[in-house]
Amino acid sequence: MTYLAPRQGLFAIILLVSFCLQTLLLVISTDQQLSNSRTLKGEQMVAQLIDEARLSLENKDRVSLSVIANRYTSEQDVTRILIKDNKDEILVPVGNAPMQQGDTIRQIATKGDAVIGSVALTLKDVSKGEIIAMQWPFVIGTMLLHLLLWVIYGYLARPTKEQINALSREIQNLHREQYMQMDPRNYDRDFDRRSSDRDATGTERSDETVMGSETTTVKKRDIHNEVNQYLRKQQSQGNASETVDMTASKMGETTEAGAEHQASDEAQSDAGSTSQTSAKLAGASRLSATRSFDSVRVQLVFHDEFNMLERLAPSQRLPYLALCTQLLNQAITELLKQPLLLGVSLVNEPRFEDKGASVLLKADNSHAKVALAGVMLGKLYLMLNKIIHDKHIELSRFALPAKAGVSDDAQSEAMTQLLHSVGRKEQMLILLPNAGIKQINHHVQVHSIMRPTTVYERECAIFDGGNDAMIQRLADVRNAVLMIENDSDSAT
Repeated sequence: MTYLAPRQGLFAIILLVSFCLQTLLLVISTDQQLSNSRTLKGEQMVAQLIDEARLSLENKDRVSLSVIANRYTSEQDVTRILIKDNKDEILVPVGNAPMQQGDTIRQIATKGDAVIGSVALTLKDVSKGEIIAMQWPFVIGTMLLHLLLWVIYGYLARPTKEQINALSREIQNLHREQYMQMDPRNYDRDFDRRSSDRDATGTERSDETVMGSETTTVKKRDIHNEVNQYLRKQQSQGNASETVDMTASKMGETTEAGAEHQASDEAQSDAGSTSQTSAKLAGASRLSATRSFDSVRVQLVFHDEFNMLERLAPSQRLPYLALCTQLLNQAITELLKQPLLLGVSLVNEPRFEDKGASVLLKADNSHAKVALAGVMLGKLYLMLNKIIHDKHIELSRFALPAKAGVSDDAQSEAMTQLLHSVGRKEQMLILLPNAGIKQINHHVQVHSIMRPTTVYERECAIFDGGNDAMIQRLADVRNAVLMIENDSDSAT
């Protein structure tokens, strides 16, 4: 007969409470994380929307504002965009916020010191049911884990035969002690009642002797049983110790016999492992997150899926590459004038070819933020190339989107492979050690590559946006470069 584990129902209630608390904490943490990420994304979208719609907002061009706002409402998290002028009059309402309420981010659009309008963007709230639906593998796995713990507890905590026998012996001893305590009281009462009768007294003495003999026989039986159990335990322990000694002696002989073979094998393995470790140290130094660096390489590559640049005639390809080179050099010149990038200098003379361009920046001192300069240069050129690309497409001219990669000089080859394998258009990849990540951590946001397949993909990060100060600074530099470009075009 098998018995259940003690208090198995109480343990099931504890596991149920633990499962509910884990699910609740998962929902709360996921909701907080999603809210923070959506807020950062909303602020970046509002800042970008104001930059794009500043001219149309100043002229109160409702058609252009509605076209620009409709591009942002195509995002899944955006439910409504409301654009107002400087008199707080609604110019463009886009979206369906009454059907889906959420957090609203408002920002005033200015041109210099004058207020030209405001933009309000509403983000959709994430329901608790959607969070549980997103995290269903964790919820189901936790539930199965708690059920498995309950089954294991019910199997391991149930009493064994030895425990049941010990419990029954304790119960028998308890009843026997209670009987022996009550028996002398009954004897004294019978003795006082029958003391006048001698025959009865003799009968009682005979009964007492019989009872005494019975109790002594019971005690003798108990003593014999306990002695037999003790002897059996000692014999079993003695046999176990003998088997252990025999096994130990056999193992000692085997160990002595194999020690010589092991020593020879270790000598051979040490000779081979020395060559393997020396070969691994070079790769480990490159992948080390604490590697030192004083220069950053920015690689700018065209996103040419159909190899259109190679099929283009030289009369059209060479002027286009020269335009990209001129735009890049002007961007570098204007960007390095920023006080934030003091101490960063240009090492090479970048030039666009069919495969793209490569810019090498160097830190002249230990305080120079060369990693931040590389990230800002990559983002600045992507912004400029997008404007040039859109303008060329409107004029029915040839243009290609671009993608950028920022890495230290030791990882330039790995970044080239990453740009061709996982890079997308108008996207910037970052592959820097910990020191470089610390330089850009307070200015930009990054996220990791989903489902990486190599070590470099796991260490690589994707540019996800910057703070308001950096975006504004890049917008100013972009406008300065475009003004230079327009002046040079008008002069020619």
